[in-house]
Amino acid sequence: MEESVAPLKEAIDVIIEAGGESFKLCYQCGLCDTVCPWNLVKPFMVRKLVCEAQFGLSEVEGENIWQCTACGNCIARCPRGVQIIDILVSLRRIASEYNILPQTIRVARGSLSGEGNPWGGKREERGDWSKRLSIKTFTGDTEFLYFPCCTQIYDQRTRKSAIATINILKKAGVDFGILGSDVVCCGESIRKAGEEELYIRLAKENIKTFIEKGVKKIIVSSPHCYQAFKQEYPEFYVNFDLIHISEFLVELINAGKFEFTKKYRKKVTYHDPCYLGRHNAIYDQPREILEKIPGLELVEMTNSRENSLCCGGGGARIWMETPKGERLSDLRLEQAMETGATVLATFCPYCILNFEDKALNLKGERGIEIKEVSEIIQDVI
Repeated sequence: MEESVAPLKEAIDVIIEAGGESFKLCYQCGLCDTVCPWNLVKPFMVRKLVCEAQFGLSEVEGENIWQCTACGNCIARCPRGVQIIDILVSLRRIASEYNILPQTIRVARGSLSGEGNPWGGKREERGDWSKRLSIKTFTGDTEFLYFPCCTQIYDQRTRKSAIATINILKKAGVDFGILGSDVVCCGESIRKAGEEELYIRLAKENIKTFIEKGVKKIIVSSPHCYQAFKQEYPEFYVNFDLIHISEFLVELINAGKFEFTKKYRKKVTYHDPCYLGRHNAIYDQPREILEKIPGLELVEMTNSRENSLCCGGGGARIWMETPKGERLSDLRLEQAMETGATVLATFCPYCILNFEDKALNLKGERGIEIKEVSEIIQDVI
């Protein structure tokens, strides 16, 4: 006769208090395992982690709780509406309380706590990247605040997409400004690492600044900033008029605010970032933009739109090392090249960073360019 396992009530209560209560709904059907992208590169049982949480037997010292990329595919397929990301984040919160964190997360946490960004850049230099671009500082009379992601500010590669966005907005005559060192990281990714108190501190600082400066309309490039401002900041009883750059570009194009003066004679495939697509249902606007560009041929990858394959950078994994052979971005790049496309376009700085790592190794072989859609537009207006 098999021995039954009695639930550990105290451990269960801790998980519930940390936000993982939805584990109660799971009936172990296993659909989450079939769609989890990790199972394309290694065995990984999502439902086992949920089952362990149900019995209060979760192991917070191992690496399993840090695997989740928060891509949302499991939640989209779950017949019971189990918020699996919340369960994993609750376990990370417990690990955080005991300071059981991967070293790279500790580094990001320290930088966020001290400098307001995860990349080790100095806070007072947050606006330096824009000095040569003649961008005005946002005031209460400015219509839009443009809020670039920390990654775009401190990483030279992804900064190109922020510069392209600035050039397009100026070309279209948009009244916008930035706030430089007055703002900090949106906090979305560190929240997924279980650092709830730090997230709250960052969010409250941004909200206070937005209110004091008279911010009402915000343009963002990063899906992670979009997620934070649209889905998470309302928890603090604030709502800003938020628009992702892909949505705004469609409006500008349709209003005739700028014209395409050149042809982009390349075959392009578009990658749906998890936090733009599955989490916020923005699928059509990026494709509408690309289809309007003269000469551009748009082709779809395997696993597109709702079934898009995660790049592996969400859920705070953008700060973690992934062994060669287990990188989801490598699989995605292979899917892109299978279409015959010479350009892989997307709308996320995390995705760009992950794809560039692989693409750089393919130069002279079966190389493919990685572009943020704004960079393509900048080339043809």
